Formats: sequence, C-alpha cells, structure tokens
Amino acid sequence: MIYSTYTDRIKNIVSQNQQRQIINKANKDGSDLADISNNRKQQILEQINFSNKIQLNAGQPLSNILHPTVLQNANIGQHNDFKHLKGTDQTEMHYIVSVFIDIAGSTNLHRGYDLEEIFQITNTIQSAAIHTCLSVGGQIQRLQGDGVFAYFGGKNITKKAATEQALIACSMFTYFVKNDLKEVFLGDEIEDIKTRIGIDFGDDNEVMWATFGLMNVSELTTLSLHTSLASKMQAHANENGIVVGQNIKDLLQSDEDFFDLVRNAAGEVTKRYIYEDKKKGIHYTQYRFEWYRYLKSLPFIGCDRDGNLFLLTKDMQNEVRLNNLRKTASLINSGNAYTNTSGSISEDVTGIKNQPHRFHYE
Repeated sequence: MIYSTYTDRIKNIVSQNQQRQIINKANKDGSDLADISNNRKQQILEQINFSNKIQLNAGQPLSNILHPTVLQNANIGQHNDFKHLKGTDQTEMHYIVSVFIDIAGSTNLHRGYDLEEIFQITNTIQSAAIHTCLSVGGQIQRLQGDGVFAYFGGKNITKKAATEQALIACSMFTYFVKNDLKEVFLGDEIEDIKTRIGIDFGDDNEVMWATFGLMNVSELTTLSLHTSLASKMQAHANENGIVVGQNIKDLLQSDEDFFDLVRNAAGEVTKRYIYEDKKKGIHYTQYRFEWYRYLKSLPFIGCDRDGNLFLLTKDMQNEVRLNNLRKTASLINSGNAYTNTSGSISEDVTGIKNQPHRFHYE
C-alpha cells in the first residue's frame, strides 16, 4: 500500500491509546485485567485490531512510484528553478500551479489523545501530504499549521502537465484521508480527520517570483492573485473536497463531468465567483473538482467491484489499454459510434456520428 507507512504509524498510536484507556477504566472500576473474562478479552482485542481495507494499493512504498530519492533532495521554500532569486532584489515572471491543502478535524483529537499522540498523528498526516506532492513532482513552499502549501510546475514542464500533476497528487491524498484514515479512527468516537484543498493556475504574465522579507527573515515565493485564490478556494470546498479555478478547468481540457459549480447540500450554487472586479469585467469562477471520478479515469488506476481504487502494474495497464482499443474497434464496427467534443468515441448520440470509410485499392 502506498500509504501503509503512514497508516501503520497512526494505527499503532491509536491502538496504544485504546489499550491505555481500557487499562485506566479497569483501574478506575477497581478491577484487574487478569480477572476479565475471556469473552471480554476477545472484545478488547477486536477493539484494537484494525481492518486492512486501505485500497490504494501498489505493493510498493509511495516513494517508489515516481521519484525514489525525492525526499532526500527536497527543501522547503526553495523551488529549484527560482532559487537564484533568493536574497536578491531580482524578480521573474513565470507561471505556477498553487495548491493549498488544509487538514481539518485535528482539534477533535484533544478529546481522546494526549499532546504527544496528537503531534504524532497530525505530523504523520502532514508528512503523507508532503510525500504525495513531492512524489508527483510538486515543491513544498511552506507548512501552515497542519496544512501544506505547494507549487507544481517550473521551467522544464508544460503548463498542462503541471496541472495534471497537481490534480493527481491532491486526488490521491484526498482518497487517503477519506478512506484510509476513516478506517483508522473507525469506532474510536473521534470525528473523522478531513481535508479541503484549493488549486489555481497563474500564467506567465500573472505570477511574479521574488524574495519577500528582510535578510534571514525572508521567503522566496510568488505574488499573484491566483496564488492567493488557491487558499481562499479551499475554504469553499466540502469535506474531503477539492475546489479549482477556471484556469485549471481550461488547462485540463478534459471531460466536463470532472467539474461542477460549488454547491451546498441542497444542490444550490453557493459561490460561483471566487473573485470579481467589475471595473475590469473580471468574474472568475471556481469549480468543485470530482477527484474520485478523475482518479478512476487515469490509466494507472484500477477500480474493484466495491469501488476501491488500486495502482495498476505496467502489464495491467497495457492489458487495460488493449481492452479499451478492442472495445472502441468493436463499437466503430457496429456503426453506433459517436465522437464527442473531447475526441472520445462512445454510444452517446449527442456527439457526431462516425461515418463508415471505404478504401478502394487498384
């Protein structure tokens, strides 16, 4: 499991905490654990025995997915392509994808855990977010409480590729929080730890890189409306949700089903525009990003019958690719194929019907 290092660490903390509480309760009641019946002992064991339903499974640690040495070479607030600006008065204009990951619910841990345990749990979750971003090509800019602010992009990667990296990293981490952590705290009378994420893209003419601050009290970072909007968007995300700006949607150039306006539980649009400047005619839209649907669409992600996701091996990916080609060929041969605006072929009649082609050779 790619997150097993982190889930196992938290499981151990939660398990020890539950054992301590059981012992304390036994002592408070004036009983002795040695006198507890075998049935009660079995119940206690079941309470502290976690299931293994964490399904984003790769059979390898997260660090081996893309960049095995990513942690050793990483530095906070030191983007490799702009670190030459650190400590200077120089500025540079260059695009970037800004990501703000907020981890919510850690306050509830105070109800059942001591400070050392809370530190271990929250630091482990934050470490998982850092590791995910780094492994998918991101750069960690700063840590804000138990949240993470990261950049994706640089001088040697296309804008669309950087956007895809950010969406993949954030989708994977959200899956981890929504599923893996829920299993860890299941039955522990602790409200779920959740995440809210905001992502936005600023183009070359919209992002200034510079050193802000004085001498050693300074930071190499960006000045951009879209950097600021990323953190604002996470505040409009649902629990375990991701909100992105219009620029992200435009860059992805993908299925419209991945995006929807930000709505409340009743389905009503709550805040369509995250930023408006009526004088300049700017009405910048934010969207809820359907991260689970996006993950399922990726060529290296598989889904079992229960909806659990897992990473495909290269052989499995190739077999999936061949099966998809066979299905498409069969659909075209049936005469019921339609091409939609993104170039995908399906039976959706709202697209353009594929015309039969007849080639004649002399």
